[in-house]
Amino acid sequence: MDTKQIDYILELSKTMNFSRAAENLFISQPALTYQIKLVEEELRFRLFDRSPKGAVLTPAGEQFCITLRNIRDELRLAIEQGQNFSTRYRANITIGLPMRSAIYFLPGAIEEFGRTHEGISVTPHFLALYDTSSFLKGEEDILFARHNNVKHIPGIKIHPLFESRIYLITEKTDELAGREIVHAGDLRGRVLMVGGGSPTELKAVQQRIIDTVHLDYFNSNDRETTLTNIKAHRGICLAPGFLNDHNGEFAWTPFDCPERVRCVLCTHSGDKRECVSDFVKLLQGIYRENPEFMA
Repeated sequence: MDTKQIDYILELSKTMNFSRAAENLFISQPALTYQIKLVEEELRFRLFDRSPKGAVLTPAGEQFCITLRNIRDELRLAIEQGQNFSTRYRANITIGLPMRSAIYFLPGAIEEFGRTHEGISVTPHFLALYDTSSFLKGEEDILFARHNNVKHIPGIKIHPLFESRIYLITEKTDELAGREIVHAGDLRGRVLMVGGGSPTELKAVQQRIIDTVHLDYFNSNDRETTLTNIKAHRGICLAPGFLNDHNGEFAWTPFDCPERVRCVLCTHSGDKRECVSDFVKLLQGIYRENPEFMA
């Protein structure tokens, strides 16, 4: 089945009429009928029931067309992106990260890189938090990650980027929000949300507070649930600074603890492209030039 046949099937599924679909597709009705028959023979099931009044999707055809529409939309997007790249760029670097804030200086780095590496595009891919699977399949050239999450993975190069400190997240009106730093004892009487995919370093801080301050706590499934609970005055939480989206909705106050989350960039050991190395070095240089930025 080719792209034209996909278009034929989807047009017929909309019009339910061979004559009208053929007219919309600028082909003859016999040609359309023949192409639909070819596809059905290839698939080994009927897509349409024919009648003197037109065509009706079979149950199997209806389910098939739902998936086919998604495939056609993704294919169209891929073609458009390919056309854009073919006219403007000679190479592309894909960087995987969970959210834009993870690499706070990424937009500026892309802009600066474009001035020195004409014809090379940098494309962000946004992934699930701490997910390395698509990078390991080769779908990204660079990956933002926690060092502890990737340090034992073979076949990759690890490039230090920054160490992210731990912050207390509260509502902006919370009395703790105006402090320069929050200490463990300041949390007494509060409810601390834990879990939700917390990195090892953060889990150590959470457990130490629970053991020493004896405050109430409960498990929160994920980041969005945690933020919703904060907004609903159900608790507070601790998080590494690279998760801060800087939209000003919550207060992020530095928390007094020695733990830091080591954040790195990963590349594939077999990738010898100079442009990839240059972009990694550019990001590292930006963070070195901004030592006051404790993500």
